[in-house]
Amino acid sequence: MFSFFKKKNSPPIAPDTSSDLPGSHPPEATEAPAQQPRQGWMARLGQGLRRTGQSISTVFTGTQIDDALFEDLETALLMADAGVQATQYLLADLKQRVKDTRSTEPSQVKALLASSIAQLLQPLEKPLVIGADKPTVIMVAGVNGAGKTTSIGKLTRHLSDNGASVLLAAADTFRAAAKEQLGVWANRNQVEIVSQAGGDPAAVSFDAVTAGKARGKDVVLVDTAGRLPTQLHLMQELSKIKRVVQKADATAPHEVLLVIDGNTGQNALAQVKAFDEALGLTGLIITKLDGTAKGGVLAAIALWGQARVASGGAQVPVYFIGVGEAVEDLETFKAQEFADALLG
Repeated sequence: MFSFFKKKNSPPIAPDTSSDLPGSHPPEATEAPAQQPRQGWMARLGQGLRRTGQSISTVFTGTQIDDALFEDLETALLMADAGVQATQYLLADLKQRVKDTRSTEPSQVKALLASSIAQLLQPLEKPLVIGADKPTVIMVAGVNGAGKTTSIGKLTRHLSDNGASVLLAAADTFRAAAKEQLGVWANRNQVEIVSQAGGDPAAVSFDAVTAGKARGKDVVLVDTAGRLPTQLHLMQELSKIKRVVQKADATAPHEVLLVIDGNTGQNALAQVKAFDEALGLTGLIITKLDGTAKGGVLAAIALWGQARVASGGAQVPVYFIGVGEAVEDLETFKAQEFADALLG
């Protein structure tokens, strides 16, 4: 399942008021099209996380479950960018599982670890819902080099292939050739684009949302300028874009996505926190899980999400993960798949 869309000529879908259980979706939504086999995707994901999988798997090649095994596992998880808190959480949960199941073989502990990771990541698994609002305005942020514009292009292709009409907003007016790069994706996907030569990012976003409403588009994707969380004036510009979008549509943006480079380790968590504080994130896209990325940072993000929910906030799911440059290398996030790939 990639995402949900409103049926053509059907009444508007009520906003998703169901629980945060993975797989929940609004009434009357249709799944389009039927899920394609994911064996090829799993192979690419497994190859992308192969180094991490091998590092963790070597921990379980011994003959007994002892303190040395858990110490080696702690090191492996830290090296996988899980972070101290997530590592401690997983080790405590794993030890309890070993005790409850009375496991005696290291191979059994490996399977229990996969289950523990999958359970931790499960709340991050949630579909992107399209159709409750028309147009659904999706604002996309990220640091330079994270793969933001490329991810927007891939997302546009998937949305278009699944029957949604998409309008792109080239609001990344700071980076040289950003408008041209997005224009290439617009041409590839045969979708319309709103851009201005050297225009104000907020003005471009306003014009795009207004045009999307006038033209009856299903989705407006806003490509914002890449920036570091420490660039406060640029972060404030993001907040301005959001405020101006709300002037064009009081209910927008309906999604605020952050694109994260999977190679950045614990810095990815810092990015999530900073962009969430500035914008109020609703979802994540993790890119470049294609060989050098370690992937353990998703455990840290999941633990941060638990704390966010506990303090009264909503979960910030991982809508998509990517392993390469091809369109088919962007797929929906599945917790169990990721846990299996992470452990090789």
